[in-house]
Amino acid sequence: MLGRYEIASQIGAGGMGEVYRALDTKLGRDVAVKVLLREFSADRERMRRFEQEAQAAGALNHPNVVSIHDVGELDGSPYVVSELLEGETLRERLDASALPPRKALDYAAQIARGLAAAHAKGIVHRDLKPENIFVTSDGRVKILDFGLAKLTERWGDAVAQTDVPTRLAHTEPGMVMGTVGYMSPEQLRGRAVDHRTDIFSFGAVLYEMLTGRRAFSGETPADTISAILKEDPPELSTASGMVAPALERVVRHCLEKSPEERFQSARDLSFDLESLAGASDINAPGAVAPRWWGRASARRKGRRALPLAAVAASLAAVALVAAASAYWAGKRAGKTAPPSYRQLTFRRGTVWNARFAPDGQTALYSATWGGNPLEVFSMRVEGVEPRPLGLAGAQLLSISSNGEMAILVNRQYLGQFTSRGTLARVPLDGGTPREVAEEVQEADWSPDGTQLAVVRWFEGGNRLEYPIGRVLYQTTGYLSDLRVSPRGDRVAFMEHSLQWDNRGWVATVDSGGNRKALAGEWVGQAGLAWSPSGEEVWFTASRAGETLSLYAVTLAGVERLVARAPVHLMLGDISRAGRALVSTIDTPSDIYGLPPGGMKEIDLSWLDSTLVEDLSADGRTFAFEYYGRGSSANYSAYVRRTDGSPAVQLGEGAPLAISPDGKWVLARLAAPPQLTLLPTGAGEVRRLERGNVEQFGDAGWFPDGRRIIFNGREPGGQTRCYAQEIEGGAARAVTPAGVAATSPALVSPDGRYVVAAGGQGRRALYPVGGGEPRPIPNLSDEDLIARFSEDGRSLLVYSRGQQPVRINRLDLSTGGKEPFREVAPADPSGILDAPRVFVTPDGKAYVYFMRRLLCDLHLVEGLK
Repeated sequence: MLGRYEIASQIGAGGMGEVYRALDTKLGRDVAVKVLLREFSADRERMRRFEQEAQAAGALNHPNVVSIHDVGELDGSPYVVSELLEGETLRERLDASALPPRKALDYAAQIARGLAAAHAKGIVHRDLKPENIFVTSDGRVKILDFGLAKLTERWGDAVAQTDVPTRLAHTEPGMVMGTVGYMSPEQLRGRAVDHRTDIFSFGAVLYEMLTGRRAFSGETPADTISAILKEDPPELSTASGMVAPALERVVRHCLEKSPEERFQSARDLSFDLESLAGASDINAPGAVAPRWWGRASARRKGRRALPLAAVAASLAAVALVAAASAYWAGKRAGKTAPPSYRQLTFRRGTVWNARFAPDGQTALYSATWGGNPLEVFSMRVEGVEPRPLGLAGAQLLSISSNGEMAILVNRQYLGQFTSRGTLARVPLDGGTPREVAEEVQEADWSPDGTQLAVVRWFEGGNRLEYPIGRVLYQTTGYLSDLRVSPRGDRVAFMEHSLQWDNRGWVATVDSGGNRKALAGEWVGQAGLAWSPSGEEVWFTASRAGETLSLYAVTLAGVERLVARAPVHLMLGDISRAGRALVSTIDTPSDIYGLPPGGMKEIDLSWLDSTLVEDLSADGRTFAFEYYGRGSSANYSAYVRRTDGSPAVQLGEGAPLAISPDGKWVLARLAAPPQLTLLPTGAGEVRRLERGNVEQFGDAGWFPDGRRIIFNGREPGGQTRCYAQEIEGGAARAVTPAGVAATSPALVSPDGRYVVAAGGQGRRALYPVGGGEPRPIPNLSDEDLIARFSEDGRSLLVYSRGQQPVRINRLDLSTGGKEPFREVAPADPSGILDAPRVFVTPDGKAYVYFMRRLLCDLHLVEGLK
């Protein structure tokens, strides 16, 4: 026994330790346990860093990265518990021969997706090589040993190059160095490394997959190092006989000596590999090049650099010729024409949950036009006029094969495309709904139309039931886009770890409650459906800085791009004939404000996808988050003056609150959860000490500007509110376990109370110094709190979903409410919820923003 793990047999050994097959006696599953050499735990600081790295890797949850379940230490030997894989390492596969280009490209795309997921969380592998890549028996590629590379590093920036470890892959004389043969030049020089070092190692691995030979070889370690630092590997066409130039350019771009000349992200690398995978013949010398190919380094021997304009013109001409040639070649070969799009809706507003009727010729959808209440519409896809079904306020969820709708009534909007309410059934041609279940967010019919799968809301999370009443899965985040497979044997859905942040994964769960992540993590997801065959799940999602695009993933986790557009796409449904209902989405963010002393509102809108998070007490500056194209995976923080001056980008993170003196903006990073201080003027970004408390959720400032308050939790504990000095020191819990600050996180002007809520959701004033909470009289569940009044005796509140927005002053002693200010947006179209309002304590200045979601529904044919 190793803790709770019952060792069954040894399945491997190496320079770091031994690997065993074991049974997790607590969960009843087979796992792999890697027991590391005892010397690795001798340095406690190194061991601490290793545990942090392993925990971060364990949070990846990506189909192309081995899942880490646990880390620990026994009798001085650290160990790592991971999923048990059946198959062979890429090294074992390459020992037989090189891979066919198609297979190499498939494996490479999977590796790149795994790297992209890790890099998005700030994790760099540092030791990518065929020994650390595993190919399962069903063709899934898994990257091994994330988090272990940092433990095994034995050199730093100040250590000489001669101290680099020189492990041999084999012991025969003249064999190429193992680990060293895949290191980047900056690694070998002992310089600081980032995610681009993995891209270099990836290039060396891809080269070997295609040729069966190492990219860099030498009879001695010094020869191998010299080759990496100074030489280019032999041309792929020479080494392997026939490799498409486009694929060779990808490899060359990965193996640039300078990190600045390589691919700058694994995401871009993955995209270009996917583009090549879609080429008609990747083995052909004339295969189409990916989008970046003109950026190859001008330092290549025997080449001359062209003027930039000439290069651009040449590339444009080549791209046009290539595209035209490919199109007409496809026409001559009888291939399908490009997909066609036919617009079905033309009004200004939001479309929800479009579905095909069983005949495949009728589309039904929920929509709200011009700010009017939600309604269900029906139309023939070849027609032009939709007709309302008389279900005002209802949201369509699903249509059965028997012609019955599942709808949501008594609906309350929650966030993103998610609402909760009462599930009801109603005939396809309308009628009186029959209520079925309460607290439902999503529903979908079984293939035979007799049962329903549902996502049900509960305090603190979601649970998936299929059929209703049988729980298959639950999460503390939220689930969306629920769809039962055509065979009825599993349910696909999107899982999101934070409410209501739509980053997440595509996953399935079978009738036994076995969950399997297929694709992720994406920074945004909305829209999912099964392919008619049930062999793929199609979904719309985006990576950082990209639009929502249409992808497909097999049950084995193999992803492919189906369609991309300059605008966001959201999948509604796929008919049995392969037609699709797809919405194009525009998400303008309107920001308006009244500056101090102003007489008229000013349009303060900036960029397309923004969220205002705070207004300074003097009303002169507001902070907002940008989460659209070009933002990072952690989003971007901006500040802007209410006089209309240009916005200033402060850095990475979601801004939460402006300090009382206006010199700092408190921001949150999502991966991993971390609070930072962004200077609004001169200064450096500061990361607040985390200790053993995970920082996440809402946060705010104490009036003295020296402390912050935030929501967090300790390992194994419940969420609660903590106070922390910004100059350093450990966080101190100020509310009981399970009681967290509300949004926004508000501290009273005297610094004595924080507005917080417990498990029942009832908000109260909790003393920062400890003691009994003070109830807030006459505060309804629909009231949103803007801030404290100047004297701290009142709260400024307004009602959720109310337009125009009426702000009231709520007396904390009597519960009396009196009008304070009214805000009325001129155009209500596409506004999902009440505008969020930020007002100064005296009410003389304010800022509000509206998130609009404007959709046009299209019928798409010819998608493959």
